[in-house]
Amino acid sequence: MIKRVKKYGLLLLAIIFSQYLMAHNINNALKGAPASEVAGFYLQLGVTHIIPLGADHILFIIGLCLLQTSFKNILWQATAFTLAHTITLALSMKGIVVAPPVLIEPVIALSIAFVAIENFFIDAVKPWRLLLVFLFGLVHGLGFASVLNEIGLPPDRFTSAVIFFNLGVELGQVAVIVLFFLLLALPFKKRVWYHKAIVYPLSGLIACIAIYWTIERVMS
Repeated sequence: MIKRVKKYGLLLLAIIFSQYLMAHNINNALKGAPASEVAGFYLQLGVTHIIPLGADHILFIIGLCLLQTSFKNILWQATAFTLAHTITLALSMKGIVVAPPVLIEPVIALSIAFVAIENFFIDAVKPWRLLLVFLFGLVHGLGFASVLNEIGLPPDRFTSAVIFFNLGVELGQVAVIVLFFLLLALPFKKRVWYHKAIVYPLSGLIACIAIYWTIERVMS
């Protein structure tokens, strides 16, 4: 009797686990497609999810950049953010970590508001902000997963599709960072009025937009 229970228990676990592995939608259009075609498709998808479609992620990145006048340091934050959302994106697409968009989307908006409001209370980036960015990245990864799941993944190239999507997201983020530094940080970071004329107004605008998004997403 005990052996039967163990046998059927293991069978049930195997069925559940197999469902987790196939939790993502299948992109049949790219099933069996050449590796270069899959890579190009998901790379472009990742870039366009930031530019021009990712207004919330763009504002999050700008919020991080406002206090950071070192290009190298902001790239470290962007890398930590990418690493974090890569983890949760992969886990979510496998069905191991699942969170409904109705919960994740307001939290993403709140993370944007938090970063923007924080800019009013600190005048330099603190060491613990890298950890905070990583934690927010975990949440944003779940948001990326809901978008990627609408497109689906080719069953024979799951790993490469996720990698190139995240690479595209990273390229989009770097483009936003470069534009910010060229247009605002490099020309004006040494001005005495930089915080009063740029950091505070932009942070306030970002916070207002993010709070509006939070309310809108909760209500909808």
